[in-house]
Amino acid sequence: MSSFLYFILPALGGYTLTSVYLLKNPLILHRKKRTAFHCTHISHRGGSGERIESTMEAFTHAVEQGTQMLELDCHLTHDGHVVVSHDENLQRQTGHDVTISSLNLQDLPLYKEKLEVTFYAGRYSSGADRKFALLEDVFRKFPEMPVSIEIKENNSQLIEKVSNLVKTHNREDITVWASVDSRIMKRCRTVNDSMPYSFTVNRGVLLLLLYYSGLLPFVPLGESLLQFYLPSIINRTFIPEVRILRNRLVICLLEKVTMRKSLFNHLAARGIQVHLFVCNKDEDIKSAFDVGATGVMTDYPTVLSSYLHRNRRQD
Repeated sequence: MSSFLYFILPALGGYTLTSVYLLKNPLILHRKKRTAFHCTHISHRGGSGERIESTMEAFTHAVEQGTQMLELDCHLTHDGHVVVSHDENLQRQTGHDVTISSLNLQDLPLYKEKLEVTFYAGRYSSGADRKFALLEDVFRKFPEMPVSIEIKENNSQLIEKVSNLVKTHNREDITVWASVDSRIMKRCRTVNDSMPYSFTVNRGVLLLLLYYSGLLPFVPLGESLLQFYLPSIINRTFIPEVRILRNRLVICLLEKVTMRKSLFNHLAARGIQVHLFVCNKDEDIKSAFDVGATGVMTDYPTVLSSYLHRNRRQD
């Protein structure tokens, strides 16, 4: 037993020291990613706290406030148009219990006149524009604006049409594949592997396992972005539907495990951007940057721009 410890303890010590050193100096083993964009200010659903979410008015307003990336979701109408919408079922957004896939583009209902902000309970947005936007129109109006597109359904036709629009508008380097589902992400990357992509849930869990095991500095990563909740917003501005997330101890544990500045600094050093969401108050924006986020996603682009201006974080 003593001879075993004689060999294993120095080996573990050497591994730990090497891992810690490489965690702080990742470019010794890895080439830094060079994405065509670096975003500090990201507008969630186009800034759904200041205009009706995901409308052209919302996107235009966010860009006018200085946003550096638009975050949105897409679905496919019955007649094959790629529509920007967070939900497939339109009950929450329009009051009509219908799905986008069951309707032609011309039959889509209007958004409600006032819409509750998902990540700021009790707050509502409104605007003159209540029409659902087409992804193509977003690309046409903002040809140089980075866009993160979340794909929520494993629909090959939708993914192919999104990819074709990205190619048609020559924006593969500034349009991001995003999905929580690894199967969907695999299909997205099979259709178009020229676009940068973000971590899925499973890949995020693996990232944490690699970090806590000390293996992360040795492992190559294909993703260009990590987009994750700032846990401290849960049960304050954001009330989750999942019951377990309403437990304070669970949220405290989630925060302790995931919000690791050394992890985020390591990713940033490797050229992987870390976006925390959805931060709608100054205290949450500050918390996100303090823990090492390279960018913050918000429903209130004016609030974030004001914070960045006061703190001189945005060039």
